[in-house]
Amino acid sequence: MRKTDYLIVGQGIAGTMLSWFLMQAGRKVIVIDDAKANSASRVAAGIINPVSGRRFEPAWLYDTLYPFAEATYNQLSDLLKVPVFTARRLWNIFPSQQMRDAFLTKTTGDEYTELPEVLEYEQWVDQPYGAAVVKGATVNLRALLPAYRQYLQEQDALLSEHLDLNALELTATGVTYGNIQADKIIFCDGVATTGNPFFGNIKFLPNKGEVLLLKIPGLDTGDIIKKSITLVPQGPELFWAGSSFIWDYEDDHPTEKQREILEKSLQQLLKVPYQVQEQLAAVRPSGNDRRPIVGLHPDMPALGIFNGLGTKGCSLAPFMAAHFTEVLAGNARLMPEIDVNRYFNRLRG
Repeated sequence: MRKTDYLIVGQGIAGTMLSWFLMQAGRKVIVIDDAKANSASRVAAGIINPVSGRRFEPAWLYDTLYPFAEATYNQLSDLLKVPVFTARRLWNIFPSQQMRDAFLTKTTGDEYTELPEVLEYEQWVDQPYGAAVVKGATVNLRALLPAYRQYLQEQDALLSEHLDLNALELTATGVTYGNIQADKIIFCDGVATTGNPFFGNIKFLPNKGEVLLLKIPGLDTGDIIKKSITLVPQGPELFWAGSSFIWDYEDDHPTEKQREILEKSLQQLLKVPYQVQEQLAAVRPSGNDRRPIVGLHPDMPALGIFNGLGTKGCSLAPFMAAHFTEVLAGNARLMPEIDVNRYFNRLRG
């Protein structure tokens, strides 16, 4: 029987970060992951944005999350020898005078935002109400996730398969899965957890997102350009363009309807031709209160969850994974805002 401290289910950004911090703390882990091509983390653009929503509200805990995320991703970049973290300007185009006024009201004196002295991109995009610059970043998930997967393989810490819940057994000392015995299993498997009977109390709000991968001839920038659709640089003249939010969907595959919606937004933004090279889709997990879902099951403490990071996953995951690692070690109490016990009506004072 092979023994480990933790089984981690899923190697998206949540499972990657949690397994990393557990190993840094000297714990043994085995990550179970089938490398599903259209998992939410593998389709996401990896944007880190200091503001939330159209009203430019400051993102939750951003002053803490951003520097921690930057340090963590740079550490992994050095280890894995791949580019991971890139500080970027978000060129936010105002869709109306009302939104411009809202920006000025919310962000006066904000260190992360400013109005540019020169209105750039006039040749490329329609911006009659001007634009604002937001200082953010991107995480190169397309480089990080496969490179970290290779690292796990080298550490003999990866089981490359889809978890079979029927093969999981709770024991007096933890869990067993096949020939693996672990103290705990932590589910970091995104939307798959919505079908996990152990966590049926959680009120997930899964939604589907679709994106296009584009070529815009002649446009070469390191900036993210954002209006009703967001363009994220992927290389010279190449952009991730998205994403849609779909609450009622049949499956996780791309659809012609959403392509039409995305292209309509592109045509309202761009003054120049573009070429669609690929369309992708994925289903995102999030909790009904827009906060991460973290902790051990109140009745089955060998089972844990680290999930629900949503669209802020790349900024949230490093800090929350490090925090959960400290909680699991008995060195900290779990933040009540993220505690899974809120779904079991058992939050402790």
